[in-house]
Amino acid sequence: MPASPETVFRALDSFRIETPSWGYADTGTRFGKFHQPAAAIDMDDKLADAAHVHRLTGCCPTVATHVLWDFAPGVDASVVASKAQALDIRIGSINPNLFQDQLYKLGSVGSPFETARDQALAHILDCIRIGKATGSRAVSLWFADGTNYPGQDSIRERKHRFEAALKEAHAHLSPEQILLVEYKPFEPAFYQTDLADWGMSFLTAKKAGPQAKVLVDTGHHYLSQNIEQIVAWLLDEDMLGGFHFNDRKYADDDLTLGSIDPYQIFRIFHEIHFFAWERGGKYPDIEYMIDQSHNLKPKIEAMIQTVCTAQELYAKAALVDHEALVQAQRKGNIVDAEMSLKKAFNTDVSVAIADWRGTKGLEADPLAAHRASGYAEKAAVERAKRRQELGIATEHSYA
Repeated sequence: MPASPETVFRALDSFRIETPSWGYADTGTRFGKFHQPAAAIDMDDKLADAAHVHRLTGCCPTVATHVLWDFAPGVDASVVASKAQALDIRIGSINPNLFQDQLYKLGSVGSPFETARDQALAHILDCIRIGKATGSRAVSLWFADGTNYPGQDSIRERKHRFEAALKEAHAHLSPEQILLVEYKPFEPAFYQTDLADWGMSFLTAKKAGPQAKVLVDTGHHYLSQNIEQIVAWLLDEDMLGGFHFNDRKYADDDLTLGSIDPYQIFRIFHEIHFFAWERGGKYPDIEYMIDQSHNLKPKIEAMIQTVCTAQELYAKAALVDHEALVQAQRKGNIVDAEMSLKKAFNTDVSVAIADWRGTKGLEADPLAAHRASGYAEKAAVERAKRRQELGIATEHSYA
């Protein structure tokens, strides 16, 4: 079935996806890092890379930041925001770091130690203040909190500590800000994670206040879990606040979006388009964000690949014939109902997307445009020189 250019254009005109600052820097696993010559060294590099991706794709106007990694002590957050603005991008979600400090060995806001809980809450409140200074809307909370052994701590008391901390944080939000409460079934906690699934995040966010919503990370689920069902329920309850997009084969693998299961992402987007269609075209207010930091693909190429995949799947999902779908559902016609989705998923939208890019003054193929620009090569030379000046020792496994 040919793609409807009008439908694709309309979908892409409204689709914005945030790239993560940490996705441009050298990252790795617990086993180590494979350094890349063009990887970002500091916040200026990260902003420059994010702006480059936005110029090529036309849909990434904000960059997510990780406090402690991106805002060193004493850094004026408004200055960072001004630097972003000068590059025609903005600071997006603010992500507290609640897992790196030695004090968080037994948890942050869920810790049995008051000193750890106090430090964690103070850090969250600092992040809320940074969000106000940068004009950011979302404060995105992910907690490594949990226990590794039965009996290690009171599960219910840890729940109460979380509720108290998030309620206090909610009280400090500006009217424009939201708290996004993420969940993860395991890692680094392997007996019980304090916010292990969407229901726990839902309940915790509800108790925090009306400006708290659930954040769904597509990598944070058990194998075969029906993520689009979770999305549908959260939409129906007006509790879906945002996504962290990546892909995974086994667990939280941080792979590029759609590299393993593009149909799953399509089905997630379909639930959002279907929800909006049932409400006369009114779309829910959702923060779409990328959270990938795998360390093999070139950083910017991986980011462009994920952004383009997200655009493609979002556009395909917009092509579902909802009238036909509803008619098939009401008749109990399972085959035709499923085919309504499969026809849209199998539609080639590449020409329509290239045409949309042309109307925006963009190159038809962002990845090819990036490679032709020489940006990565120039960055590698300049950043190698700076690493040498700064005394940062790296060994690159490829030229």
